[in-house]
Amino acid sequence: MTRYTVAGTKSSPEIDFDPQSGTLRIQGESYPENCSRFYGPMFDWLQEYFGRSNGQRVRLDMEIVYFNSSTSKTFMDLFDLLDDHAGQGKEIEVNWRYHEDNETAQECGEEFLEDVRNLRFNLVEIRD
Repeated sequence: MTRYTVAGTKSSPEIDFDPQSGTLRIQGESYPENCSRFYGPMFDWLQEYFGRSNGQRVRLDMEIVYFNSSTSKTFMDLFDLLDDHAGQGKEIEVNWRYHEDNETAQECGEEFLEDVRNLRFNLVEIRD
């Protein structure tokens, strides 16, 4: 399976999913004009990845400075997908990274944490 990468822009994050290591990364700002068009291929890739995965540990590192409400819904869908697979026995960890002075990102991470049951969701403060 090929690596999934998307270059970041002013309004969309960099995405780098490595199927060999099981390391997934989303970083930057997210307020694309059309969230479903931007993130749709990512969800397709993840479905194929989990369909082929042989129990490999998965780690998603997310460092989102700013995101809009459409992205928030998309991230909830992402965490639901990961949580479902974790509930089926896959070892999945999410690291929600936020800068110490970004209270909004911290609070959003705390809200996402409350909504998952099976995956490991870590709030990781970045100190400057």
